[in-house]
This record gives sequence, C-alpha cells and structure tokens, in this order.
Amino acid sequence: MPNGGGKRWLLLLPLSRYVEVDEQQGVQLFYYFVRSERDPYEDPLLLWLSGGPGCSGISGLAYEIGPLKFDARGQGEFPTLLYRPETWTKVSNIIFVDSPVGTGFSYAKSEEGLETGDTKQVKQLVIFLRKWLQDHPRFVMNPLYIAGDSYSGLIIPTLALEIDRSIELGEKIFSGLKGYIAGNPLTGGQFDTDSQIPYFHAMGLVSDELYKNARENCGGKYSAPLNAVCAEAVQAINNCTRDINKQYILDPACPDDDLLSPKTVAETDGTSRLMLESADFLLGSKCAEALYILSYAWGNDDTVQESLGIRKGTIGAWKRYSHALPYNYDIQSVVDYHSRLATKGYRALIYRAATTMLLYPMLAHKHGLDTST
Repeated sequence: MPNGGGKRWLLLLPLSRYVEVDEQQGVQLFYYFVRSERDPYEDPLLLWLSGGPGCSGISGLAYEIGPLKFDARGQGEFPTLLYRPETWTKVSNIIFVDSPVGTGFSYAKSEEGLETGDTKQVKQLVIFLRKWLQDHPRFVMNPLYIAGDSYSGLIIPTLALEIDRSIELGEKIFSGLKGYIAGNPLTGGQFDTDSQIPYFHAMGLVSDELYKNARENCGGKYSAPLNAVCAEAVQAINNCTRDINKQYILDPACPDDDLLSPKTVAETDGTSRLMLESADFLLGSKCAEALYILSYAWGNDDTVQESLGIRKGTIGAWKRYSHALPYNYDIQSVVDYHSRLATKGYRALIYRAATTMLLYPMLAHKHGLDTST
C-alpha cells in the first residue's frame, strides 16, 4: 500500500478469510470483504461473483468495482495499490469470493473436492453465505444482493432462487435478500450466441452484404447452421471478427492471462526484473489486460499471502484466472429464472457495455427477457 492515508486506508483494507462449505472434502472458499465507506450496518451487502468460471475475487476487488487498483506507473520491485474513487464500496459492503473451488486461494483437501460445476457451485455458495452471515450477525438485516458479471450470469439468478427457497422454508438469516445485479451476463441457450451476428452488424463490424447473406440463409440460427450456405456465411463473418478484442471492440485483440504472466511471475525468480520493467511495458501496451500481470506478482508474494492469512501448501501458483477447472457446465439457461424472480418481486439490475461482444450481447438480454415475461 502507498505511504500515508491513515484511517481511510485501514477502512479500505479487505478482511480476508476462509469459509468451509464441504466438511467431508475439506472445501474452503476464500473471500475478501470490504465495508461500505458510508454506513456499513445500513448499506446493502453484495456477494460479488466474478466470471470465468475461475476468475478470482481480486478481479472485482482490484480491476472492476472495488476500492483498490494496481498502479501501472509505479516503479520498484512490487506492485503498489491505489484507491479507486469510483468504487461501489462508497455505498455498499461487498464480499468478493473466490468461487468455485479451485479459483484464486480457494482449495479442497481432496481431488474429489475440486470437482465442481454450476449446480454444485450454487449449493456451496448458499452454505458460504449462510455461514458468513452467522459469523457476521450485524449484517443479517442489511439489504442483500447477489451480484457479479460475465459467466456468473448463470450462477446469480440460480443462487438467488435457491436463497429464496431457503427463505420460504423459514431461514430468516436470508430474509434481507432484495434482488440481484448482473453485468454483461451469460443467460444461456441460443440467445447468447445467436445474437452475436446481429450485434456485429449493428456495431459496424461486418458489412450489410455479409449480414444480409447470413440472415437470409440462416433464419436467425447462427450457432448451429442447418445448411452449407448458412455455414459459409457464418464463417465469412467469423473471419472478419476473429481478431477483434472480445471484451472491448475498440481495442486490439490481446493475449490471455496465461501468456501475460503466470509462468513469468509465479514460477521463476524474475519478479524483480519484471516489476522494474513493467511500468514501461504497461504504459506502452494498448492492451488493458496487460495490467493483470501486476496481480500475479502480488498474489504470489509470500508477504502478501501471509498478510491475507493464506494457508501454506493449499494451492500451487496463484492465478487471477484458473482456466482448467474440473467443471460441469450443467445450467443451460436462466431466462426462466429471471422471470420467476421478477414474479416474486425481487429487484434486478442487468447491464452491459455497448462495446463488448464477449458472449452476451445486449440483444440477447432484451430478447431473452422479453420472451420470459
């Protein structure tokens, strides 16, 4: 952390702990908790789920909505954390959880315990939240929202429904549930993939001619072409868009985390050299993802892990994004779940950036939610 700041920095420092969600397999979910800067015991409590699956809670804490961010201009052997003025913790308490197991610092004592998936993750998150509220009773009456982005769009409404079911069964500890928040969320089914090509055309990424050819020969079904002409039309569009940055179409395509940092930072002794050179590299790079390199140096530092209370020997090299989880993708669509939650009176905020084409264009959200009501 930077020098100075006094009491303010102490308030912003996250509380980090584990919660056991499977005693038999020794599954421990790690989390960071940051209190609201305004009124912690009155402001909403958010359980934030990063996407992936496999993105650590540090993604939300230091790259998206949290009060901290890495200083790309810093000099020295170790990344510096700065205050993010647009943090959501100005008005809310946020739990950033490393979920599912195998993500970030979360771990299991057995190989079987590392096997996870959509449904299993939801069940373990119910246990996580129940135990967390039991350990923090002063937050039980706060308005509770399930929140997150990207792939967690499948998990968020499913988890909200599971919590609602627990409320109906008499679990008063969940009575604060008011709704959910989903950013750039996956909804499942054909809505997500079939909406990409209309999105490409709407954003000027493909020509009128290419789009017309695909539309006329595919009948709106682009994810699984039913004829050769449709398949050729879809391939032509894919050829035009494959080098575009899926997360932000105005930027060039960038390498993923595995190419940026884990081996360089976590598995070699090159941290000092890397960090001394990182400022020039990051400032000169056109890839926003290049900033992820700082989290690997931070997350694999022994002093950081000791400060966070990380249990030695529970994980290998820390990764911001764990790509290779033994994961069962068993939730196909949550369109109906959104409808059911709306019928029950829960509030929902579903938003997306107009400049991201990553799986879930806004056309899918509009069409999916329109057909569910």
